[in-house]
Amino acid sequence: MAESSPPSTQPRTTRRQSIDKPPSMPSSSGLLTEGLQCSICLDVFTDPVTTPCGHNFCKICLNKCWDNSQTCSCPYCKETFKHRPDLKINTTLREVADHYKKKSPEKTAEVLCDFCEERKLKALKSCLVCQSSYCETHLEPHLRVAGLKKHKLMDPVSNLEDYICQKHERPLELFCRDDQTIVCLCCTDGDHKNHNTVSLEETQLMIQDTQQMIQDRITKIQDIKHSAEVRKKNTEREKAACIEPFTDLIRSIERHQTELLEMMEEQQKAAEKQEQELIEELEQEITELKMRNTQLEHICHTITLPIPRNSRNWPEISVDTHASLETLKRALTQLKDTIGEKLYQTKLKWMQQYAVDVTLDPDTAHPKLILSDDGKQVRHGDIRQKLPDKLERFNKNVSVLGKEGFSSGRFYFEVQVKGKTKWDLGVARESIDRKGDIPLTPSNGYWTVWLRNGDEYKALSGPSVSLSLRVKPQRVGVFVDYEEGLVCFYDVESRSHIFSFTAQSFTGKLYPYFSPCNNDGGKNSGPLIITAVN
Repeated sequence: MAESSPPSTQPRTTRRQSIDKPPSMPSSSGLLTEGLQCSICLDVFTDPVTTPCGHNFCKICLNKCWDNSQTCSCPYCKETFKHRPDLKINTTLREVADHYKKKSPEKTAEVLCDFCEERKLKALKSCLVCQSSYCETHLEPHLRVAGLKKHKLMDPVSNLEDYICQKHERPLELFCRDDQTIVCLCCTDGDHKNHNTVSLEETQLMIQDTQQMIQDRITKIQDIKHSAEVRKKNTEREKAACIEPFTDLIRSIERHQTELLEMMEEQQKAAEKQEQELIEELEQEITELKMRNTQLEHICHTITLPIPRNSRNWPEISVDTHASLETLKRALTQLKDTIGEKLYQTKLKWMQQYAVDVTLDPDTAHPKLILSDDGKQVRHGDIRQKLPDKLERFNKNVSVLGKEGFSSGRFYFEVQVKGKTKWDLGVARESIDRKGDIPLTPSNGYWTVWLRNGDEYKALSGPSVSLSLRVKPQRVGVFVDYEEGLVCFYDVESRSHIFSFTAQSFTGKLYPYFSPCNNDGGKNSGPLIITAVN
């Protein structure tokens, strides 16, 4: 059979519009439809909303869907949400959809092929150049003939004239960003010359990019809200953890106060009982003396008077209030010591919740220091190791810093000092001078406490302060509150306070500071050990 000739490519007669009237927007079957269609009602969006998973629906459609379900899940991807999302209208997408609706005519009956003669078949594509619609059979030349392959094909529509520039009778295939309208190629040489135009395909990509940007921001909002919830829960837990030890302390103080008041009440009752007994005895003796005096007045001659019973030496009798006061003073002193001890124990327990994992930094260690493989122990060796002379390495003070620095918040760590006769502990500023013999003072960037000669403790506050400790610390806890300018030292085992630097001004990062000092021929060879906080 001879090859059929291609259909006529001459445009059909179209309605003429005013030259000044801008071209119309393509209908809902055009290039923009796919990104503007609700997957529930299959129509262009009305008040579009976006789910946390990134899909868009009409607000009414999605609410109806969720109202009729026990769970809230995305109708498209089926992702389930723990709580029903607070749906906000996607204003950018709504504006695009509304603009699209205004420019696009409503859907009509199915489009039929313009070239079927007897029984017209359903059109498969419409050609903007030919301004005709084709069924699968009549479309074949457009897919085969070289000249026809260049024609602009689209989903079939009955209002092809809306896709043709009414001024130049050319396909509308560009979007003018300056005038926010669709134009043809000829328009770019006339009214839209030098305007910013892009293809409709690029416009579709722009819509997709905009939707992705919207979704990225929605996801970011969800992340921020989630972070806020997590932070709120963590804050509540931290508040509970902080309140609990102080609640225990208050209960302990109230219990000791009750015991003291009971003891004072008992002593008061004992004193009152003693006083009452003495008063009764005195009143009895007064009665007897009055009877004897009456007898003396009525007896004029000498007779032998009854000898009164043995009487006490009353000037020497007194109620021992001094002993009671001394007992009360001792009780108050004991209560004060107990409360102080409880307070320090509570403070230490509170500080320990800010424990951090400290590891020694070998790049800062003095060449004579020997670090353990796990970075938790340091001791002094007699041999100077051949190590790179880095800027961060101490070359005179036998010292080493922790790897991690802190520029905000609170942190706490514990160090075992058992068996040593001298050591230095504390924190140091990142900017300290590490070359030469630098005094360990706050003005030089150091906040430290040290031990010398086995039992001489000092806080190096510039000038130094001698410390009188009841027991020799075996493990020392170091606590820092950066914002408060506070560095505290505690004896962990006795739970007692050693010293605190207060009202300091910190700049830059602070690093844990350690010095096991010289080994003194083996007398001070034990290591400093960073221990886990219990």
